[in-house]
This record gives sequence, C-alpha cells and structure tokens, in this order.
Amino acid sequence: MSRPENRIDYVEIPVTDPAGARDFLAALFGWQFQSWGDDYISFSDGRLEGGLRRSSRPAPSDGVLLVFFSEDLERDRDRVVELGASISQDIFPFPGGRRFHFIDPVGTEYAIWAESTDD
Repeated sequence: MSRPENRIDYVEIPVTDPAGARDFLAALFGWQFQSWGDDYISFSDGRLEGGLRRSSRPAPSDGVLLVFFSEDLERDRDRVVELGASISQDIFPFPGGRRFHFIDPVGTEYAIWAESTDD
C-alpha cells in the first residue's frame, strides 16, 4: 500500500510515563496499543498511528498541541476529569466552535473541541 505524500503520517508524543499515558488514552478514546518495551508504546486511533515515547519531561505546553474532536464537549470535559486529568483552560468559544485544554495524569497537555451549537 502506498502512502500519500505531504500529510501527517505518524505522531510521537513525549511522555514521562508511557504506560500511564496509554492507560489514560485507552480509557478516554479506546485506542489500540502495542508495547515495544518500557520506553515506547505505539498506538492507532483507527485513522492515524503514532507513539508514546518516554521523555524526561512532558511536552511543553507552549509547543505543538494535539486537538481532538468531540460531539459532546461537556461530556468529554467531565470524562477527562474523572480519569484524573486537570483542566488547564476551561471551555471557551472560538470562531466556529468551542474547546477546552487539559493536562493528563502524566503531565501532557491536549485539547478537545466541538463545533459551535449556535445556529
């Protein structure tokens, strides 16, 4: 199978605890994982593949931000908190939608967005 050029093909996320990050993301999103030892775990979300690689510190919060889509932003905000994440920026509007940022239990920041419900 040929891979298309000029698109994001793989994402590596630096994490301080690959197993902890895996457990959190599996509970939140249901992704599939493959362990490659203590320092690397690959994942597939069904569309994109990537890896969780051990790092001495989490990705900086002012670096690249992975943003996930949600059909129900409030539900997913509650779920990330239930799973041990902390909200770093509560739900806020932006042109075309709303989103929030959170820091997972191992210190990596992500965001989840939803389309605007305003008609």
